[in-house]
Amino acid sequence: MVEWMISSGLVDYDVACREMETRVAKIAAGEAGEAIWLLEHPPLYTAGTSARREDLTDPDRFPVYDSPRGGQYTYHGPGQRVAYVMLDLTKRGRDVRKFVEQLETWVISTLAEFNVKGEQRDGRVGVWVQRDDRPLTITGAPQEDKIAAIGVRLRKWVSFHGISINVEPDLDHFSGIVPCGITEHGVTSLVDLGLPVTMDDVDVALKRCFTEVFEAQTD
Repeated sequence: MVEWMISSGLVDYDVACREMETRVAKIAAGEAGEAIWLLEHPPLYTAGTSARREDLTDPDRFPVYDSPRGGQYTYHGPGQRVAYVMLDLTKRGRDVRKFVEQLETWVISTLAEFNVKGEQRDGRVGVWVQRDDRPLTITGAPQEDKIAAIGVRLRKWVSFHGISINVEPDLDHFSGIVPCGITEHGVTSLVDLGLPVTMDDVDVALKRCFTEVFEAQTD
């Protein structure tokens, strides 16, 4: 059974990390079950294990946290659904590559619930959408924006951190960093794409698609 937890209001990043650490330790010890935690953070930047300091272009804008997750700089804030994924991979094949692919598929399937085509790109972490509503780039290729980020860590084969989907964040807040170290592409959200989607709508889709992708029983 995977427990689904949803926090109302904005959850402090340090508090969330401590809660995850505690739950992951209990899962690894067999003292607690797996969990998905859905929440929002106040505006902040996090630096993953591959972050380059030059990609933090406005260090005084929001609090900056070093994070043990993989990846580079990312933004979290109101209007973005963060899903912290605490799953026991000893029960799921201990295949890290497959697990990351499942997370990507989960995001893409969730976006498809709103008729948004999310795509993966070689050399770019996260999920992207092609902007056919905008002019072609100087190379003649369609513009692409990032709509979701993925960054996880494993401890004793239990995962933590996870994914974030831009529902209706302030997209200007991303301008204080080079998101995931990529300068030639922008960011978008479901609402920015013209979809009147609520956080509750996204939560329903996340839970439905999680069951389909991970073949897990949820409560």
